[in-house]
Amino acid sequence: MEKNTPPRSTIRLTRRGRIALVATGAVVVGTAVAVPLLTLRTGTEKESRPTTLAIPEGRRASQVYAAVDKALALPAGSTKKSLDKAALKLPNDAEGNPEGYLFPATYQLREKTTPDKLLALMVDTANEKFNGAPIAAGAQRNAMNVYQAVTIASIVQAEAATRADMGKVARVIFNRLERGMPLQMDSTINYALNRSSLRTTESDTRIESPYNSYQRMGLPPTPIGSPGEDAMRAAVNPTAGNWLYFVTVRPGDTRFTADYQQHQRNVAEFNALSKKSGVRAAG
Repeated sequence: MEKNTPPRSTIRLTRRGRIALVATGAVVVGTAVAVPLLTLRTGTEKESRPTTLAIPEGRRASQVYAAVDKALALPAGSTKKSLDKAALKLPNDAEGNPEGYLFPATYQLREKTTPDKLLALMVDTANEKFNGAPIAAGAQRNAMNVYQAVTIASIVQAEAATRADMGKVARVIFNRLERGMPLQMDSTINYALNRSSLRTTESDTRIESPYNSYQRMGLPPTPIGSPGEDAMRAAVNPTAGNWLYFVTVRPGDTRFTADYQQHQRNVAEFNALSKKSGVRAAG
């Protein structure tokens, strides 16, 4: 960390509120959609098996496993156990962990659909999207491999308040890595604690985990969710800028800056608004 960088314990990169957007439509494989994890039924029989399964952008592998169990009417934990026999074409860096490669889309469920085949289809879809010329070439241009690009994209997916902010969030990640600064992303803490929270406490940032980007340098060991195509494009084509910090002060108002003092003022404004609205702010 550079000498003019504030003490690690005082830097808060991402204190911000979020808005949950709910879409009602379904999509076909290869198209991502930001909707809650759900299954779509045929409507002919109340207890009939779903005919499709929608995986929204940003969902963790554990959430996908649970959704597949539910959609295929399997005992809890069945899909995760199927990993042992699933022929998943994952990169070597993944070491058999499909996190980040269960591509967000809507998948057809047929009578003979099994969890291992469904997971394999998700991974095949991810490989088709990630290993094509635009993403692979973009990763190489930024001196990283595709798996690293997927890891960055998963953080972008979790942190960016809007699609328009994704390129800037990616640039913050690159700028911090280049300066030897810890990423200090709350989304990685949430992943380590298996939760989704707007509030990260000081004690949270001290947990012992390889995903604690407050304490550990560089990228987390794996992606922290399944990024969609917009996040992937942002990860390999980050917006030009010198930003090191960002905070969403209010919905639609995310502020990026390279000035720590300005960032502190932005965070103070967010905390004041959160307190006024009755939302307990982070830190």
